[in-house]
Amino acid sequence: TGLVAIAPSTPVLVAGVVLAGSSTGLASPPLARAVARHVAPRLEPRAQTVVNAGTGLGVLVSGPVALLAAGGHWRWAWAAFSVVAVVVTVWAAATIPPRSATAQDTAEPAAGRVRHAWTPPGSGKLLTAAGMMGLGSAAVWTYARDLVTAAGIGDLTASVMWIVLGAAGLLGAFAGDLTVRLGPARSWTAAMLLLAAATAGLALAPGVAAVALGAAAVFGAVYIAATGFLLLWGTRTYPDRPVLGVGAAFLFIALGQAVGAPLLGLVADTLGTLGAVAVAAAVAVVGALVRPGRERRSAVRPDGARHQRQLLHLNGG
Repeated sequence: TGLVAIAPSTPVLVAGVVLAGSSTGLASPPLARAVARHVAPRLEPRAQTVVNAGTGLGVLVSGPVALLAAGGHWRWAWAAFSVVAVVVTVWAAATIPPRSATAQDTAEPAAGRVRHAWTPPGSGKLLTAAGMMGLGSAAVWTYARDLVTAAGIGDLTASVMWIVLGAAGLLGAFAGDLTVRLGPARSWTAAMLLLAAATAGLALAPGVAAVALGAAAVFGAVYIAATGFLLLWGTRTYPDRPVLGVGAAFLFIALGQAVGAPLLGLVADTLGTLGAVAVAAAVAVVGALVRPGRERRSAVRPDGARHQRQLLHLNGG
């Protein structure tokens, strides 16, 4: 964000935007690792998804900041977010206990575990689901504002739509509790179907302010919840390397969005923006069918103590 604020040329600006866009994927794995190491197993799902819901707060704040920065003051907005990022980084460094050698770090890995370290059982489903979520959500992130303004909704209401989306995203903090109650498979399916419904709502009635705001609220809540489910899914698919699981899941979300945006652009050239949004909703429906399998257990908890992780039946039970 600081690089964007001081960018003297287009290439530097693009580099800053790419780096800023990568920040969530870069920060989430070590935070997930810290939670796995220092939070009691029964509280870990809630803690992981509360941390993940911070994205919603960022989107919420960006709405009014964008309004205040209108009229050529965008550099100040990016500079403000840069200062916040520095403060939060220092805060995290000061409060998260330093890493020390653990039983997991010093133990000799078994031959089978080495072979499956990068592709443990269930990783294919995890990465497929993450990629489909990225692709299915790309339409809203890319086209929602243009869609509603082209349908007659003013710029102010469009900005409020993003504020509503971010505020609703804070509800994603409850994703961990929902996973415990419903099971990860049912929770994931429900989130993806609601994501599809919110996307379709924007496609069907983009010019109706109530529908646009309602769809944005649903999308914000379920998007953050779904990323929280993927975070938990990643830590359970890679129980001995939660950083790797979370990093892989978030990488495939980003890849899905990076691939989805231009693909949906091609669809929009043929079927129009409404058609592209409808296709994205259909992808989300298909993604709902890619459900978690059964949880793998780690022999050693990341903090070095043997533990009994609360069993979440990832087959939906």
